[in-house]
Order: sequence, then C-alpha cells, then structure tokens
Amino acid sequence: MGLLIQISQFFLSLSLLIVLHEGGHYLAARLFKTRVEKFYLFFDFLFPFPHLLNFSLFKWKKGDTEYGLGWFPLGGYVKIAGMMDESDDKNALKQPVQPWEYRAKPAWQRLIIILGGIIVNVVAGFFIFAMVFWTYGEDRMSPKNMPYGMHFADSSLLDEGLKQGDVIYALDGKEVDNYANIPRNLLLDDVKSISILRDGRSMNIAITPLFKNKLIRAAGAGGILEPALPPIFDSIVPGFSAQKAGLVSGDLVLSMDSTPIRSFQDIQARLIKPNQAYLFQILRNTDTLWVSVISNQEARIGVLPPLGKRLEQLGFSMTHVDFTFAESFPAGMGLAYRTISDQVKQFGLIFKPSTGAYKQVGGFKRFTELFPEYWSWQAFWKLTAIISLILAFMNFLPIPMLDGGYMIFILFEMITGRPPGEKFMEKANTVGFVLILALLIYANLNDFIR
Repeated sequence: MGLLIQISQFFLSLSLLIVLHEGGHYLAARLFKTRVEKFYLFFDFLFPFPHLLNFSLFKWKKGDTEYGLGWFPLGGYVKIAGMMDESDDKNALKQPVQPWEYRAKPAWQRLIIILGGIIVNVVAGFFIFAMVFWTYGEDRMSPKNMPYGMHFADSSLLDEGLKQGDVIYALDGKEVDNYANIPRNLLLDDVKSISILRDGRSMNIAITPLFKNKLIRAAGAGGILEPALPPIFDSIVPGFSAQKAGLVSGDLVLSMDSTPIRSFQDIQARLIKPNQAYLFQILRNTDTLWVSVISNQEARIGVLPPLGKRLEQLGFSMTHVDFTFAESFPAGMGLAYRTISDQVKQFGLIFKPSTGAYKQVGGFKRFTELFPEYWSWQAFWKLTAIISLILAFMNFLPIPMLDGGYMIFILFEMITGRPPGEKFMEKANTVGFVLILALLIYANLNDFIR
C-alpha cells in the first residue's frame, strides 16, 4: 500500500509539472501568434520513436490545436508549427515558410518560446515553496535537542569515527541551527571537519576524501542521517504479528536477539528477513519481558515509532516558524535559489569520477522513493517544487533536443546573423537524442542495480 501511495504521488506530481512546462511553451508561442498543432500530456507514440504505436487515449481539437492524453506516460510535448520537436515531422519543414510558423519568427521570439517551459518551472517551484511556507510554516530542530542523538543510515560511516547516537552540532567550527541542513552542507560544501557530541563530550572528525565518498554513497542509498527515534512501540498495527504476540503501545525495547537496542532505527535495521522469528527484550512499566515475534513476507511486524507531538513529550524540542503571506515569498525565493544552486553543485560532483557521485544518479524509482509512504500534502507540494526546479535545470543544459540545446542554436544565430544549417541541426539532434536515451537507460539501470 505504501508503494502504491508513493507511485500515486509521483505520478500526480510529474503530470502536473509536465502540463506546466509544456504550457509555458504553449503560452509563449500563442503570445507571438505562433500556431500550436498539438498539446499532449504523455506521448501518443512510443517515445523516443515518433513513428511507432501512434495513438492517444483521448483527444479533442479546439481551434488549430489538438489537445490530448497520450498512452506512454514518460513526459509530454507541444508540437509547434515549423519546429523540429519530439514528433520528428521533417516533411512539414520542407514546405514553404508560413507567417504563423515558429521558423518565421525573429530569433528573440523563438528564444522566449523555447525558454517558456523553463521559466514556468522556475516560477512554479518558487511559488509552491512560498505557499508551503505560508500554509504549513517550517519546523526546525537544533542537533543539540535530540535526546537520542543521530542515526546514520550507512554503516560504512561508522568506520570513519562516527558512532550511532553521536550528534553532529557544528561544521568547520560553526554551529548548526537546523539538523536538516547538515546533509546538504556535508555533500555540497567544502566542509573540512565536523564537531560531534558523544556521551556529553565534544570531539572533532576530519572529512577526508574517503569520508566524502561514503557520504555521497549514503545519500544515494537513501539518506545520511536523521534524528534517532526512541525504541518505543508507540502504535501496534492491528492484525500484524506484533499484536498477536502480545506487544502493546508504550513497550520499550531493550534488546533484539540479545543485541542491545538504542533507537527505533536499530530495530528497523535488524528487521530484514521475511518469516523470521525475532526475540525482543521489552520493558513494560517496571517489568522486563521476552517476546518472540515472527515477521511477515515483507519483513514487517506491525509496529510504529513515536512521531509528531509524541516526540515532544519524549524530550525532542522543535521550533515551529510561521510565515505571513508577505514573508512567505522571500522565503520561497531563497529556498528555490538554494535548490537550483544545489543542483549545479551536484551536477559538478557527477563529473568528478573520484567522488563516485555518478553511481548515485537515479531514475524514476529514485524519484518515486522521495515521496513518503503515506499521503502528505505538505510533502507532496514541497517535493513537487523541488522536482519542478530540477526539471528546469535539466532542460537548461545545452544538450540538443533539450530546451537548452535549442537555446544555444538560437544564441548562435543571434550572434552570427545566420542560423545553423539544417544538416547540422539534424545531426546535433541525433546526438542529443542518443545522449538523452543513454542517460535514461543509465539512471534507471542504476535504480535496478541498487
């Protein structure tokens, strides 16, 4: 059920962003009286092969434009008259130029048409961030307000001097006011050392190149760190083996198969085998009990950790910041800027083989896993804003067949006074097509391997 909810959120988010991106091209084309022949959510052909399996789920025509829903849910497109696009309609370009065609427009208008989708993605990302700040505010937690310390998801990080329960409270001597910023700072900034608290004592750990590579790998595998949650069964899911074994809400786990447990994540890390019996040592009020629980086929037993207000009752201290409508816009703009800046830095890491970041490039599965296994409008809108800005950045790359590639060709024309030759454009688009297809295969193959 959780996976279905994740897929639904990703599918809805992607569909919305496709309509917005292609709508940006559409509106810019209409602004300059350029005919738009098609506006499709999803492809009505087997992308990237424009002449295979050509059909739509439904369509209707209004004016000169055919609107429709394609059958292949990998993207969408607008077919602008007189422009080489995903439909690869070369015959239309051999006809005499018409005044309502893209190729008949001056270069500066064509540039705006090409950039229309990127502009809308950037504006949408900024606006959604602003509305999330205005509607939900922001929760912040100082690392020092984590009574159970931090949990590090990748055990290889422990080989670099970290220990489960450590608290990273400063980077290069500068204290961190919100733990959520630590992962991006470690990954994208040139951090030389971290300061940690361990059992009330402070110590420093150097960030070596090997440590950095392990951080990148951990981030690619799902995350670097999170607050360690208390090892308490706050909720018992009816019908699961935990309830049948007699576990109740409020049980505190002391050990699991004779291994001491210090956080709820420790329990999750050990629940990996389906149909396996696990022996829990439980503290219930003042009694110590031993309870055997058998996991199901998904390696789950039906227990949930303390969350939300319950964490505050257990000593976690969060600061909630509300934003007025006016305050939400600069906050949204700042977060949008940081998101795009982070994308640029991540792209730079990918082209540094020594970091191993190229191994962490993900496809559709990775994007789906960004969404929670429960429906959350706050998470949905925030992730939609992030993906919108990622799409803007990726489309801005100067690769033929992407908006950035067309932009480069138009800028070349504006500088030299003449457009690139048709043969060159065809060859460049072929190269771009191969690059994009190779990237799609590589990213999704990485998901499969992981």
